Amino acid sequence: MAQSGLGKAYATGEGVPRDLAQAAHWFRKAADQGDATAQGRLGVMYFDGVGVPQDYVQAYMWLNLSASQGIKPAAEERDKVAQRMTPTQIAEARKLARDRKPKPER
Repeated sequence: MAQSGLGKAYATGEGVPRDLAQAAHWFRKAADQGDATAQGRLGVMYFDGVGVPQDYVQAYMWLNLSASQGIKPAAEERDKVAQRMTPTQIAEARKLARDRKPKPER
């Protein structure tokens, strides 16, 4: 997906000035459309609070969505996030992931 590529470019500064907020913006667009790699990258950004506010519920949700599509590193990262969460937060993140529907590309 082009949006995921833009996210990576902004995250690394390849061909554009490095801008982590822009990286998160483009990863979010791709993640919303079901791109598993973008979901994983966005989840890590939420876990670390890089380019977005730190939010373990959002991190877990995005990493869980990525892991459910077979991205093994996302499952490992999701489990790291879970160690810092309460059971209530984990339940909330799982519900958000279950209820999430991919959005069409714009």
